[in-house]
This record gives sequence, structure tokens and C-alpha cells, in this order.
Amino acid sequence: MSTTKSIIEYLSDFLDYSEIEKGLSVKTQENYARFLNKFFKWLEDNKLKALKPGALSPIHISKYRIFLARHIDPRTKKTLKKSTQNYYLIALRSLLEFFIEKDIPSLSPTKIKLAKDKADKEIKFLTLEQLERLLLAPNTNTEIGLRDRAIIETFFSTGLRVAELVSLNRDQLRIKDSTKELEIAIIGKGNKIRTVYFSQRAIESLRNFLNKRKDMDDALFINYKPGIAKTDKSRRLTTKSIEEIVKKYVKIAGLPIMATPHTIRHSFATDLLSQGVDLRLVQEFLGHRNIATTQIYTHVTNKQLRDIHRQSHSGKNLKK
Repeated sequence: MSTTKSIIEYLSDFLDYSEIEKGLSVKTQENYARFLNKFFKWLEDNKLKALKPGALSPIHISKYRIFLARHIDPRTKKTLKKSTQNYYLIALRSLLEFFIEKDIPSLSPTKIKLAKDKADKEIKFLTLEQLERLLLAPNTNTEIGLRDRAIIETFFSTGLRVAELVSLNRDQLRIKDSTKELEIAIIGKGNKIRTVYFSQRAIESLRNFLNKRKDMDDALFINYKPGIAKTDKSRRLTTKSIEEIVKKYVKIAGLPIMATPHTIRHSFATDLLSQGVDLRLVQEFLGHRNIATTQIYTHVTNKQLRDIHRQSHSGKNLKK
């Protein structure tokens, strides 16, 4: 690929790369183009239209960040929120990653640091004791209870997004009485294919639920609304229904936080990290395209490490 073009002239190549090689959705490509066009406009306004990737410097990035921080959104008449500024910076960082991937001399993507937002909410996750209470909350003497237990076990075992769980079909899971290990390929966010793994607990819960199923619906998780079984409509649960199911058992279990399906996904990730699993592997488990997305979980394990260090390495056994 030519290295004589300006940064702006690479937009088309970058979008083709995002579609073909990265498999990003059309909507994501449109967002990247929109975010990058603001950077390109900034280059033009600062007489840097002809700037090549190799000439981009940390000074340029610093000035662009100042521009974003002071930019007035014409819709709100206010400066951009830190989270919005980060959307623009992430798009630019992705462009630099494209340059590196294509061996085009450029500034390292690591030179783009995201704006820190003091208003960012801390990630909520459940302790193992809280998870156990949640998992045991459904009444498994009923078919609905068996379904709900299987849903929650599947969430924690796989780290699936709620939309990914909703789209599961029965024929994806070939669970027999002797099945002790199960892994399936799913198509996740951005049409990215990844493998998810089911624990023995999740397999047992799914087996118990499926053994009670008498219907022919393709969906793995179905609703039991009165009369719906007599129609030709699919009984597949919706994302809203799944969220309401989790909310119901959070209340029954008496948990101190209002956990959601995504809270269980957070819990899945923090549990892996606390067990010493490498961040890159956790990235694969979660289906994150960018390692920076997975790094949001490290503050949890970093705190755990600090607590362990404080308790176990205080120096109290040293001679004075």
C-alpha cells in the first residue's frame, strides 16, 4: 500500500479494511467515518491537510485533544462530554492501528490516551457468594424455574451478551446424558465469530430444562405465556424478557445491587482475571475487538491485589 498519501486520503482504505478484515458492521463503519471526519476537518483548519501518517506527532494529538475538550456541541450548546471525546479518540486510534497493520509508518496507537471521566460509574459485579445466591434463587421444581436457572448459569459460564443468549437455538447445543464438556461457536457483536464454553453446572441446568421441553420451537429459551403454545409464533424470549427475569431473581436473592445480565458478564470477566487468566484471553472470551475495552476490568483485580498486598506483605514480620 502506498505511503505517499496524506492521512485524509486513507479514509476509504481504512473503511474497506474495517469491513473486510475486521468484519465491522455498517453502522460502526459509519460512526468511524463521522468521528474521523472531525479530525480531518481539524487538520484542514490548521493547514495540515497534506499531513502524512509518518509526520503525525504527539504534539498534533495533544492539540487535537485540546480542540475536542473545548469544542461546543451545536446541539447542546455545551462542551463535549468526556465519553464523547473518547469516541473521537478511539476512532483515531483505530486508524493508527490500521497504519501499523499495513506497515505504513505512523505514530503508535498507544500515544493516544483516552480522556478520564470522573463521572464514569464503577463497574458493578457480583461476588461468588452473591452469584451463588442468584443461581439458587429459581424454583427448579417448575419448568419456568428450570429455564431461569439455566439462563443465569449460562450467563455466568459463558459471559454472553444478552442479545447473544437470546439468539441461541436448541440445535446448537447437543446435550446428552453423558455430556460433560460443551463449547459452541456463536456470531457475536460486529458479526465476529467466537467460541463460548459451558461449565458442568451450566450443562446440568440446561439438560434439566431441555428434558422437560415438549415443544418444537427452535429457540433455546422460550416464554410460557398462556395460549402462546397454541399459535405458530416463535416463543423465543426477548432481551427485555431476559432482563426482567434476572431482575426478578436479584430481588428474590436479596442482593445489595440491582444486577443485570451485563452485571453477570462483568462478574464472569472479573472472576477470570482474579483467577490469574491473562487479559488477552479474557478479551477472547468476551469477544472484545480491542484490548482497551477489556482493560476496564483490571481496576477491580488491581484493588484485590492491593488488598492482598496490604494483608500479606505489610512487613510486620520484619525485625525492627
